[in-house]
Amino acid sequence: MKYVLLGTLDPAWAGKQADRLKKGEAKLKELGIKLESIHYTQGKYDFVDVVDAPDAEAMLSFSVWYATQGFGRIQSLPAFEPKTFEAATKRAAR
Repeated sequence: MKYVLLGTLDPAWAGKQADRLKKGEAKLKELGIKLESIHYTQGKYDFVDVVDAPDAEAMLSFSVWYATQGFGRIQSLPAFEPKTFEAATKRAAR
C-alpha cells in the first residue's frame, strides 16, 4: 500500500539532515517499507515523502518510531491508485 507522508522536522534535527535521513532509511528498510521519493517543502510541512508499505502496522510503527527519536512528526495518508478510486466510486454508486 502506498502512503504519502507529511512531515515536520524538530528544530534540533534541522541541521543534522544526513544523520536523520540515514537513520530513517534504515528503519524503513527494517520494517519492509520502500521509500519512493522525498520532497522538501516550505509551509506547514517540511517534507512530503511517498512510500510503499507492506501493511498499515508497518507504517504506524515507523510514525511512532520517528516521533520517539525526536525527529519531528509524520502524518501518513493512504494513497490510492486511480483504478482503485474508480472501482470504489462505482461500488459506492450501487
